[in-house]
Amino acid sequence: MLKKWKSLLALIWLTWAIFGIFTFTRVGYQYIGKSYFQSENFQQALDNFQSELGPMVLNLPTAEYLKSKIEVTQNEIEDHRNYYGTLGQQIDNIKAQYEERIQEAANVNATDLKAKLEKERDEKIKDITANFEDDEHVRNKILAQKKALVDQYIKAVKDEAKSFAKNYNYWSYELTNTETGKTYRSGDVSESSAYKINYTAQHPLTTLNISDSLSQIFYRTDVYLDAENFRETADYTGIITLSKKSAQSAGIMQGYEQFTRNQYIYFFIWLTSVIAAIFAWKARKEVLQAVQGLKEKEALMKMKIDFQLVLLFITGCMYWASSQITFEAIEYLYQNNYVRYLLDFLFKLSALLIIAILFYVQLIWLSDRVNTAKKLENSLKASYLWSLGESISDLFLNRSIALHSIVMVATAFFGGGSFVAVMMRGGSFPFFVLVLCMLTGIPAMILFLSRMGYLNRIMKDTKDMAEGRLNRDVKVRGKSPLAGHAENLNHLREGVRTSMHEQAKSERLKTELITNVSHDLRTPLTSIITYTDLLKNPDITEEERQQYIHILDKKSERLKVLIEDLFEVSKMASGNIELHRSRVDLTQLVQQAVGEHEEDLVQARLDLRMTMSHEPIYAYVDGQKWWRLIDNLIVNVLKYALEGTRVYVTLKRTSDGDAEFTVKNVAKYEISEDAEELFERFKRADASRHTDGSGLGLAIAQSIVDLHGARMSIDIDGDLFKVIVRIPAV
Repeated sequence: MLKKWKSLLALIWLTWAIFGIFTFTRVGYQYIGKSYFQSENFQQALDNFQSELGPMVLNLPTAEYLKSKIEVTQNEIEDHRNYYGTLGQQIDNIKAQYEERIQEAANVNATDLKAKLEKERDEKIKDITANFEDDEHVRNKILAQKKALVDQYIKAVKDEAKSFAKNYNYWSYELTNTETGKTYRSGDVSESSAYKINYTAQHPLTTLNISDSLSQIFYRTDVYLDAENFRETADYTGIITLSKKSAQSAGIMQGYEQFTRNQYIYFFIWLTSVIAAIFAWKARKEVLQAVQGLKEKEALMKMKIDFQLVLLFITGCMYWASSQITFEAIEYLYQNNYVRYLLDFLFKLSALLIIAILFYVQLIWLSDRVNTAKKLENSLKASYLWSLGESISDLFLNRSIALHSIVMVATAFFGGGSFVAVMMRGGSFPFFVLVLCMLTGIPAMILFLSRMGYLNRIMKDTKDMAEGRLNRDVKVRGKSPLAGHAENLNHLREGVRTSMHEQAKSERLKTELITNVSHDLRTPLTSIITYTDLLKNPDITEEERQQYIHILDKKSERLKVLIEDLFEVSKMASGNIELHRSRVDLTQLVQQAVGEHEEDLVQARLDLRMTMSHEPIYAYVDGQKWWRLIDNLIVNVLKYALEGTRVYVTLKRTSDGDAEFTVKNVAKYEISEDAEELFERFKRADASRHTDGSGLGLAIAQSIVDLHGARMSIDIDGDLFKVIVRIPAV
């Protein structure tokens, strides 16, 4: 508990130190080494007095003097003359203005009114005609307008001078014009002064004769009257003072007291903020540990980092606003009621401390969240903005969809904005943009709605596919991205159907494998058990005993071969076997392997026809495994070839540089199944399984081929059975 209070106090110290820096940057230059009379407020009031003292009192011009400086240029004459158009246009406009009124007077027999209107019209036409005939006539009209402006200015200055004398009566001065020697006095400059400023010949008071605040009178009408032509300066020497008595009565000292009070307050804040910064720095480790141990941290850490940044930004804005409000409570909102002022300041300061502590806690948590490059990367990738960026980038994976989306959004945005602009303000450009957006937006909308309908159809077909209804293709319309997607879905549907077919086939083969293994293992095992029981009979003859032992030996050998073949094909299929490759003459290897079965082929009444290359054909193979491959293929021929038929064995080099070994025979059993299934383990061409063998011959051969990176295929044409093995030759 003590550590938590210490950490909280350290955060308060940090807030006070930052507030001291904040106030120092705002007003430090105004209070350090300066008095009230050097402050911005007082200097601004002095500048206002000095700038208006010349035009209102010292250099007050006369109307005659200003009128004597008025000029009328030829350009002004031309502008005035053609302001409403040419002579003919102006006369036509005047006639049009009076024509209806004169006709109305004539219709009601108002003769006097009609004569008056005609006279008025003729005088205006005469005046317009004179404008185009006589420059002096125009010049006099412009001159009269400018003189009227001068009269307005002089009247406004005299009225303002009264207010000036009343508002600034606390100033006393005695000033002498350096050129004319005329002296102007106001008040008693000999009284004890709170502030005094002397003007010498080297540093005189320079004043103007035209008031900046009233010079706008010259620019209010269409007549151009440049006030700069009237401006003149005059230098004065002398003294301007602010007596203590006048300062008290005018409330100047109130500003002085407020400045002094603020100065003491700020000096106190800046001094204590330095001390607070030292304490906060010493307690920084405890603060970090305490803040990171808060249980509320986990809830905030679950937020996305951009949401946390937004929350931190909002808290930071509130922190800045509360600092500004607290600063203004010191600088501007002082009240004579000290208790009320103090309570108001303490309330605002408390709000500042609470908001500041929340800000620093969030800042520490955010820093802990991104204090390493990996954490920063993970946080950014998990943010909403990152997801939005990925979504936008995904939009451009297909440029057609991106273009359509941009056109629709831009059309809606600019079209809606232009519609609002046309309804509120009118104008040709918003109307043009609206029409353009309609010309592009309506076709885009029609296309969009069509595509959305097609998308709904695709989604419906996709749902059917997900529910297992694969008998109907998704309709492909056009060449749009959606059409391409529909085509991909059709490919996917075919892939799913093929996969389901292969899965069903795999289940069937798995069932057959289990059945075949059980049958092939059970058959010799049953014989072994049966003849073993017969041998236990003591009444059998010696001849019968020898016969039973021979059968047991044969069945045991068959079971041994079956199990060894099963282990071997399993090892090959799993790749858990090592090859010993060497450069082997395949021609010689095939001749030797086939030669060992020549007698068996003769006994099986099979006519062997071998076709070999006269030159050796070499390949990098494991000689023992490749011998087993050739042997299995020949043994397969002995078991399943039709008696009295020919067997063709061929070895040649292909045009691709491969060694091609082919075994071709006529099957004694009908082969109606998929040729690829013959590579499955325990699969036989003899479905009744009356022949000897394990049914693993072709499976072992396929595994050997796969281990060598070679290729093996089976072709079936009726009863013609052909096995082709290809391997790169060297």
